[in-house]
Amino acid sequence: MKILIIRFSSIGDIVLTTPVIRCLKQQLFNCEIHYCTKATYKSLLEANPYIDKFHFLENDLTALTEELKAEKFDWVIDLHKNMRTFMLKLKLGVPSKSFNKLNWEKWLLVNFKINKLPNVHIVDRYFKTVEHLAVNYDGMGLDHFIPAKDEYSISNLPENFQKGYAVFAIGGQHETKKLPLAKMIELVAKITLPVVLVGGKEDAENAEAITKSSTKNHVLKLCGKLNLNQSASVIQQSTKVFTHDTGMMHIAAAFRKEVISIWGNTVTEFGMYPFQTKNESWEVQGLSCRPCSKIGFDKCPKGHFNCMNLQEFPVTI
Repeated sequence: MKILIIRFSSIGDIVLTTPVIRCLKQQLFNCEIHYCTKATYKSLLEANPYIDKFHFLENDLTALTEELKAEKFDWVIDLHKNMRTFMLKLKLGVPSKSFNKLNWEKWLLVNFKINKLPNVHIVDRYFKTVEHLAVNYDGMGLDHFIPAKDEYSISNLPENFQKGYAVFAIGGQHETKKLPLAKMIELVAKITLPVVLVGGKEDAENAEAITKSSTKNHVLKLCGKLNLNQSASVIQQSTKVFTHDTGMMHIAAAFRKEVISIWGNTVTEFGMYPFQTKNESWEVQGLSCRPCSKIGFDKCPKGHFNCMNLQEFPVTI
């Protein structure tokens, strides 16, 4: 049997599909697994041993369609479900199952604060797309595999970090999913372990400010200095991880790390909290404006940003 899984983006969403990949490969005899995603996310899955072949969406959907047609798939498992995947499935003309995104229920929660969402993690909802194949979740959590070339040696860290450190993933795709800089500084000051800051080049300025604010010489900024898998390797070797609602949160969960997740405009009720790992979610409860989006904004629509500005942290962590 030859199966195509489609999930174009983003980091966290793709990591959350990994149990489906593993269980299909392990539970179906002589099954060939193909995965289709954006070329941007190639490194995220390149070392996954359960994927036999990749197909990448760049700019030409027609060329991708022709490439996929030539494979003659038995099933398409659509874990993205948008207009592009609809067109792909239509042109491929093979049996398919699609993930229910529950957009109507999310719209009700965002716009009217009426929660009709099931109390079910998105991973469990992904598995609804393969139950017709008698494939079931195996209880083994998420996967993330780091290529040997990207393994980060903790010997590169200062000596006081090598006995144990926390990671703070300070980035986020949208500003309303990230703590303001002043709150990041406040949080880092209360973390008792040495702290490694990870993120992209866009986070380097904040990382510099956080590092300069530290009076304990226990902060190391690696934002913009590591690729995705190198950052994942740093997370893998850490003691605990502080993170916003981002892809790094799910990578930390894949390594069964203790995760402290910090939530702003989004909420855990969307079903994308850290999966099957020790997790403490920090949220400002009782705000009538929250959630204001299922994704995020460049700035708070209300102007006060209370979902992050009112976050309270323990005296020491």
